[in-house]
Amino acid sequence: MKKLGLIGGLSWSSTARYYELINRAVQRQLGGLHSATLLIDSLDFADVARCTSSNDWDCAAGHMIGAAKRLEAGGAEGLLICANSLHKVIPQVESSVGIPIINIIDEIGAKLKADKVKSVALVGTSNVMTDRDYRQKLVSTSGASLLPADAELAGRIDRMVYEELAAGKVTRDAERYMKSELTDIAKEDVKAVVLACTELALVVDVHANVLPIYDSTIIHAEAGARFVLS
Repeated sequence: MKKLGLIGGLSWSSTARYYELINRAVQRQLGGLHSATLLIDSLDFADVARCTSSNDWDCAAGHMIGAAKRLEAGGAEGLLICANSLHKVIPQVESSVGIPIINIIDEIGAKLKADKVKSVALVGTSNVMTDRDYRQKLVSTSGASLLPADAELAGRIDRMVYEELAAGKVTRDAERYMKSELTDIAKEDVKAVVLACTELALVVDVHANVLPIYDSTIIHAEAGARFVLS
């Protein structure tokens, strides 16, 4: 197996899910007592969140580059950044290390393209859902059209993620809100929803909705498992 490095803590609750999903995928494939060969550099999310909330992407890149270099030095042969919101800094991180980064947008796009999904709603925090670069890259990799961004929904998700989910707090109010919003989205001219926030599956049942749900965490973790097994 190859050794995969995870840049985590973005938040710790979603990083824990990455760890479980990757290990379960490897165990299903190999059986017995096998598990994934992983290294995790888990950052203090409060530090990174201060950078992203002020749109200081050089600051955010510094944290990611430091973690990437530590993982490479520890023997990682490839990297995952366990977040959607840090997509902006991937070019800087790639130029700072000599190992590949498995890009979350590329993996989501490839999955949508393989399933021939032609129209989707992108749901996540505001620095993903309303970000032109993220949206354009997803369109170019998937070939799908995107529903216009809903700034009000993105703002509510921001509060939900940064005040609750990133700290592992799951509420019935959040679950009911997301169910209602996804029901409303299903009335639009779209064929699927992309959960482009690694915490949202904590309050969304990705296997029981009126529209197919493409959970970025599952898709990204599966790509990580394939890398480990390659």
